[in-house]
Amino acid sequence: MSQLAANRYPSVPELHARARELAALRPGLCTLRQVGTSRAGRPLHLLSVGRCASAVLVVAGAHANEPTGGSTLLTLADWTVRDPALRDGTSWHFLLCADPDGASLHRTPAPRTLLEYHRHFFRPAGPEQPEWSPSVLPPDRLPPETLALKGVIDELRPYLQVSLHCTDLGGSWVQLTRDIPGLAEPFARSAARLGIPVETGASDAAGWPESGPGVHVLPGPGSAAAYPSLPEDARHTTWHHAHRYGGVTAIVEVPMWASDLVDDVSPHPAPGAALRGFARRLRHDAGLVEEVLGDALPRLAHADGPLLRAARWALDLVPGLADDWGRLPPAGTSRAYIGSVDAFGRRLPLRAAAMLLRVLRECDDPAAPRLDRLVTWWSEAFAERFRARWVPLAHQVEHQARTTVEAARHARVRGG
Repeated sequence: MSQLAANRYPSVPELHARARELAALRPGLCTLRQVGTSRAGRPLHLLSVGRCASAVLVVAGAHANEPTGGSTLLTLADWTVRDPALRDGTSWHFLLCADPDGASLHRTPAPRTLLEYHRHFFRPAGPEQPEWSPSVLPPDRLPPETLALKGVIDELRPYLQVSLHCTDLGGSWVQLTRDIPGLAEPFARSAARLGIPVETGASDAAGWPESGPGVHVLPGPGSAAAYPSLPEDARHTTWHHAHRYGGVTAIVEVPMWASDLVDDVSPHPAPGAALRGFARRLRHDAGLVEEVLGDALPRLAHADGPLLRAARWALDLVPGLADDWGRLPPAGTSRAYIGSVDAFGRRLPLRAAAMLLRVLRECDDPAAPRLDRLVTWWSEAFAERFRARWVPLAHQVEHQARTTVEAARHARVRGG
């Protein structure tokens, strides 16, 4: 791994500079080209290694607040350039950052604590997320980043697409749009070797079938959603665009901070009561943020922008989600799953508060100190509740990269 990636999360310009260096060093093997433009006019670049028709597409930066993927992409690009065996019958293609506009707003190159991470937090509203926008917008309103990603998939027709994601606090897991037999074992082995817990009950994959511990396969059409109120549907994301060419997508999640509480498969003693308690806390915490927003909103007439839109999007999800948790049977009953829902319920108001706080600070608004206290308190409580421990960036990257290589190997066998 490059020294840059080993020490901190690289910015998008740094990713481009490193990709340009690789392409210049091996011009017969590598190409770097622009494949689209963001809403704000930033270029989207694709680095390709090898020229085989059988292709793997690796996507980084789909969520602005999940920076590990950029470092992993650099490592994978280095590996594929240096190791001919990885290119045997396969070309590798790396979308450096799917959302460069979002990445410009979330900048924590080397966060030391969850509080520091949230001080600079940004995650776009659902309609502005490149992978997720097709699940909430009609085709004629998709953002240019989404259209560029779909265009790359149409061109390459990859047998495997890998989307590199990371969670702030928890464990590692994989989501698959179709099963990749054999992936679960090397995934678990890699996590164990690096001391990264496997998240066995990830709420992001609630109700999904398991191919192995921490490896979840998206249910087929007609299956009920675990949280019906949420507007997004994973089956309508760009993850499924590869299916029209016989491909499969793997979403590889790694934690920035690990919690050793996320792999407990033992039954929770009272899962329904726990979820009802989380619903009450979620409504309460979101209400505190709504109070600050309501007080400040008349003073924010000229402050509408992606941060404020994203904060309001997160808050708008709360009533329906709290209703889901309060009235529906739990999608899982293990301690790991209930803990994952606990974390989800803490994230939503915290992220809304963190983004709104940035807006208030930019406007020098008098409500900022009150919100600052909430962000500080909730960040520290989140870390304490889950006994957060930092996962060295080198370990985050190695695990994500190894899992990607194993997914490519097993998916190729699966596809014949």
